[in-house]
Amino acid sequence: MITIVRKHIYILFVLLSVHMLQAQIDSLIQQDSINEAIMNTFNEKISKIETQRLADSLKKVALEDEIAKLKTTDNLKKEELLKKLEEINSKEAARLTQKKQEIEKLRASAKSYPVLGPFKDTLFYIYARQGSFMPYDRAKAITKRINDVAGVLKFDESTIEIEVDDYVSLKAGDDIILSVSDEDAIWNNTSKEILGQQYKEVIDKAVISYKDQTSFTNLAKEIGLALLVIVVVVLIVKYASRMFRWLSVKIQKWEGDKLNGFKIKSYTLLDSHFQVQALLIVNNLVKWAFILLLMYIALPVLFGIFPWTQNFAETMFGYILRPVKSIFLGLWDYLPNLITVVVIIVVFRYVVKALRFFKTEIEEGKLEITGFYPDWASPTFQIIRILLYAFMFILVYQYLPLSDSDAFKGVSVFLGFLFTFASAGSLSNIIAGIVLTYMRSFKIGDRVKIGEITGDIIEKSLLVTRVRSTKNEIISIPNATVMNSHTVNYSSDAPEKGLIIHTTVTIGYDVPWKLMHETLIEAAKRTDLILKDPTPFVLQTSLEDFYVAYQINAYIREANKQAAIYSNLHQNIQDVCNENGIEILSPHYRAARDGNKTTIPEDYLPEDYKTPGFNVNMNKEKE
Repeated sequence: MITIVRKHIYILFVLLSVHMLQAQIDSLIQQDSINEAIMNTFNEKISKIETQRLADSLKKVALEDEIAKLKTTDNLKKEELLKKLEEINSKEAARLTQKKQEIEKLRASAKSYPVLGPFKDTLFYIYARQGSFMPYDRAKAITKRINDVAGVLKFDESTIEIEVDDYVSLKAGDDIILSVSDEDAIWNNTSKEILGQQYKEVIDKAVISYKDQTSFTNLAKEIGLALLVIVVVVLIVKYASRMFRWLSVKIQKWEGDKLNGFKIKSYTLLDSHFQVQALLIVNNLVKWAFILLLMYIALPVLFGIFPWTQNFAETMFGYILRPVKSIFLGLWDYLPNLITVVVIIVVFRYVVKALRFFKTEIEEGKLEITGFYPDWASPTFQIIRILLYAFMFILVYQYLPLSDSDAFKGVSVFLGFLFTFASAGSLSNIIAGIVLTYMRSFKIGDRVKIGEITGDIIEKSLLVTRVRSTKNEIISIPNATVMNSHTVNYSSDAPEKGLIIHTTVTIGYDVPWKLMHETLIEAAKRTDLILKDPTPFVLQTSLEDFYVAYQINAYIREANKQAAIYSNLHQNIQDVCNENGIEILSPHYRAARDGNKTTIPEDYLPEDYKTPGFNVNMNKEKE
């Protein structure tokens, strides 16, 4: 029984963990997708603004050169050039304002990327891209350069210098660590000069702290302290394991002495061996709980000694302890209901045992009841047992976790199922539903034809299969009917091999068959969702008295859109036939061309077309 409980607890824990992990992954994917779309739109706008700024910068340089070359007497020309220069400066100010407005819109939703110091701690964040470098690439590159600077043997506050140009650059010797743009300054609500100085101070402080904490003296002290912590933990684990091993031996010796089992009258509820095994399991659980608690206390102390791992323990345990804490708090809150459930199950179990005892007594003839025959005992017991278990489930389900969910609300449906289980119709549908599941005749979303019903599968259950017809009608078909009908699945091979759709057109013998083939193939190629490869093809299915039957065949992958594809195909057949001067006539139509207008629409006729006149031939007979 304990093994079964442990398995159920383990399965519940795994399912909850997988569900929580999947929810977190879906949430992160959705957030990243939204952020990427927002930043792409923003970057497009900034790129346009930056392109215009560069063009105006070139114009500004040219104007300044031209002003410098002017003579002192050419005041009119100088005023004109200064006016143009002022316009360019005004545009630059307007562009800067526009950048600020765009960034303010994104400030609440945009994603930033951290620049990490030598100890993997966050120094500052990057929001804006620079040239072809996205924010993520910039943050990664700056992190690498800071770590390279941290490896310089002699580092002080003068190692990193600030250089001001179009960008404010932080340089270590000839190497640029990072460049601060106007966009960076706007994101941080400051100027690029002030932001560059702030970045320098942060980097200087982080690198100097790294140098100090990774000095040989400090490292020696930290290593010695870490070894001391490890030795203490190992000794505690060693002697604790010995103590629990000694207690395990004592428990085994108590079997048959201090542990004699637990009995209720003549029934042994727990024998001595079972008691020993239960106590050994508890002893083992307590041992591992103590070791884990010791690790929980020791690891933060150990990781906190070294600057590289100070935040590692907290982060690592946070991933584990938060869901574990949530689960155990839920179990603790559920404990009163769990006790109630256990009591109900135990009571009903002993009631069933009592009924089995009376059943055996009646079968053996030891107990006689007037009007009740011995051969009725076993079937009656089975019926009563099923009813008792059903009643027990009704009492228990309200104390179970998630009892207010839709799954538990279906208990009334379950009871109805118990009373109708013997129904031949329902049983046949259930069996058919199981067979259909393993036959894999269709799946949800497939376009199928069952008997005379065509539509998309929207639901499969033990009793019925539901189909949405092409006219949006929901049709419920009993599974037994599905089994007894032929089923056509249009969707199963359509994505890989393609589904062939076909339609027939009857044309008179006066139209060359080669022209008709070309016309129908061209109409198919014009139709949306019809594949160009494999190429559509034409079959001449019959030669009738008045016409030839041409069948156009084409491949599609969207089996669920056949109605729209057929409609579009028929429209294109009409258009291409009209373009090629082919009349689609009724099979028994007799067209007297003399004096009659063609059936082709006027839009496809030449501008000089005229309805032909009547031709009369006179034959003079000789006497």
